[in-house]
Amino acid sequence: MATITAADVNKLRLQTGAGMMDCRNALVESDGDFEKAIDYLRKKGQKVAAKRSDRETKEGVVINKTSADAKSGVVICLSCETDFVAKNDDFVQFAQAVADLALNQQIEGLEALNQAVLDGETVADKINDLVGKIGEKITLSRYEKLDAGYVASYTHGNYRMGVLVGLSKPVSEEAARDIAMQIAAMNPIAVDQDGVPAEVIAREKEIAVEQVKAEGKPAEMAEKIAQGKLNKFFKEQTLLSQAFVKDNSKTIAAYLQSVDSEAKITGFKRVALG
Repeated sequence: MATITAADVNKLRLQTGAGMMDCRNALVESDGDFEKAIDYLRKKGQKVAAKRSDRETKEGVVINKTSADAKSGVVICLSCETDFVAKNDDFVQFAQAVADLALNQQIEGLEALNQAVLDGETVADKINDLVGKIGEKITLSRYEKLDAGYVASYTHGNYRMGVLVGLSKPVSEEAARDIAMQIAAMNPIAVDQDGVPAEVIAREKEIAVEQVKAEGKPAEMAEKIAQGKLNKFFKEQTLLSQAFVKDNSKTIAAYLQSVDSEAKITGFKRVALG
């Protein structure tokens, strides 16, 4: 049996907004596993966020770039400990150089990018040099690459978030920006229902069934009601089904149809600090 500390309880409370005793009970029931504890709270009807893994505060910069032909894009996150370092010119310029390297060499994967050579040294060695110069822990924490018929990018805030959106064909700059801003604001987990991982669907359905049972509904109704909850999940969490933030009367699918009936969203990447 894991030892549940007051710090553990407080951490779960901050992540979920649930009460202290509810958090303690959840951690006890899940033997200290935070992911299972959050699922436990949700099954008991607590309204907590579906995604928690990126709640810890981190500083740094997110840099996204697209190729000259707009068929490829990259986004990196160079993380550090403080906002002071994140605003350091050397730090930002290095992040820009790493993003340029990734795009120009079409590097696949974070490990490969760390081992890529920049000005005679690997990126990993360059980062170690920067740590020695700045005196703070620095890591290349995220790297995503996207290829499509047309790739657009959007930077939110002062290098706080970067979004890439891939489409089957070019659309107007305004439309591409609108879709990228939607991804930034609403953080969908997939383009559509077909893109949601099977394990996520199974997890959400299990949680929905337990919620229905906790509400005292008859067992024979649980499956049907749970499917309704699952459909709501798809509507809220998949890009094409989400309500367009600039016009809630239409979905992103309807918005794109109004822009170009032949254009399709083929994928997206969203990288944020924290």
